[in-house]
Amino acid sequence: MDATGFEAWALTLAVFLPAVGALVMMAVPRARELELKTIALGASLASLAVGVYLLFAFDYGRAGELQFGVHKGWIDAINADYILGLDGLSLPLLILSMVIIPLCVIYSWEHIPEPGNAKAFLILMLILASGMNGTFVAQDLILFFVFFEVVLLPMYFMIGVWGGENRRYASLKFFLFTLFGSALMIVSFVALYFVATNKAGTALNTFDMQALADAAGGDLARGTQAIIFAGLFMGFGIKVPMFPFHTWLPDAHTEAPTVGSVILAAILLKLGTYGFVRIALPFLPEGAAAWAPWIGLLAVIGIIYGALGCLAQTDMKRLIAFSSVAHMGFVMLGIATLTPIGINAAVFGMVAHGIITGMLFFLAGSVKERYHTLEISRLGGLLKSAPRMGWILAISAMASLGLPGLAGFWGEFPAILSAYAPGAGLSEGLFRTYMVIAAVGTVFAAGYLLWLFQRSAFGEPKPEWEGHTIADVNRYEWAAWTPLIIAMVLFGWVPGLIFGMVDGVSVDIACDIGEAVGTVVEDCEWETG
Repeated sequence: MDATGFEAWALTLAVFLPAVGALVMMAVPRARELELKTIALGASLASLAVGVYLLFAFDYGRAGELQFGVHKGWIDAINADYILGLDGLSLPLLILSMVIIPLCVIYSWEHIPEPGNAKAFLILMLILASGMNGTFVAQDLILFFVFFEVVLLPMYFMIGVWGGENRRYASLKFFLFTLFGSALMIVSFVALYFVATNKAGTALNTFDMQALADAAGGDLARGTQAIIFAGLFMGFGIKVPMFPFHTWLPDAHTEAPTVGSVILAAILLKLGTYGFVRIALPFLPEGAAAWAPWIGLLAVIGIIYGALGCLAQTDMKRLIAFSSVAHMGFVMLGIATLTPIGINAAVFGMVAHGIITGMLFFLAGSVKERYHTLEISRLGGLLKSAPRMGWILAISAMASLGLPGLAGFWGEFPAILSAYAPGAGLSEGLFRTYMVIAAVGTVFAAGYLLWLFQRSAFGEPKPEWEGHTIADVNRYEWAAWTPLIIAMVLFGWVPGLIFGMVDGVSVDIACDIGEAVGTVVEDCEWETG
């Protein structure tokens, strides 16, 4: 049902207020940098204000249903409509996106990278915000695809113009990998339009995501679902990125400017995992069951490979980048189990990774600004040179390795636990093997993160920094980082804030998959074997 009053405009405002801010900035001369920064911050905060309204107006008793719905005609020729909606799956990711962008603007207040074109840099950031927000609330496949692709060019230019020495190679690799995945994804969307049916076998011929989710595969044969799922798997898997499609990520992260790395880690990687949960699983439940063992296999390979890759790195930023491969492996393992607890863990893992790894990239940017290097062997003594920054690095590293009491724990532990009893008739023996491998990965995570912290923060500063004053956290960094530090601790102690939002959606998805493959009873309790 369409919303009325302000609720009918809330999601549209949440999506397009940053884009309006970007349009306003285009009319402001480049030399008026303070005014440009103020407009960018104002637009991002206005969008966040709408997000705060959505948080309070959202009916958490109906978290599994779409709320604040908007359904208007758009492209009649292909039966694509402007449909927006918000449920318990979208809400935490939308709020994460709305929070990260103003924090990046605040951090950039005195950290505009060279070349120092604040106007273009901030405009790209606002366009990214609109694309990311739109992806999380779009309920039409073509609209979803448009928003999904809107983020591609701004990030390409952010890396290619403001990145490091190898920025051209990294930006091109990011662009081509993502574009290839998107091509396969749109082919799958078109295939769904033509072949999707309801359970009675009547063709749907729609891009309406809610209608396709309600059909839950209709009467499509398992083989047909598996083929279409393969296209979605490639499109979303490259965006995650899953092993072996991950190779663009370390280069993109290493060469991107600081806020580019933060946005990439905190939000853009989640577009892929969100696509799996929002589209691939509910639309093609039998295809999901067919592919789940392979997704689980690639997930645990990614966990171990990412951890070993971290142990081999000498650059702080590249190490954090490889850690994302490992952490997104836990997210994909949770999704692969096709259980409510696994999907819950996956969504929590998305949010926790966004907060924690975003914070780590902020720290890496500030370390590089002070030391002019990220070579771990040249760092050291951070707890003496800049003690506040050293302790923030400690908290962030502990959260990333999954220490209980911090947010990272609730993304990893339930994902591992969910593999003990997978759903949809999946092999328990196979997934318990995955569980053991993933658990070993947490030990490696502790190793590389503690190694990073010990090498960069303990001991005395290296002799080359004698006589140099290393500035501690400044006011802009405090303003940008404090909300993330609070969130790490808050979600570590009160995980129900996110689990309570997501549970209704995850149960519906898992039960629909179980029903489609015939492994669930009426009250949706999993049958073993």
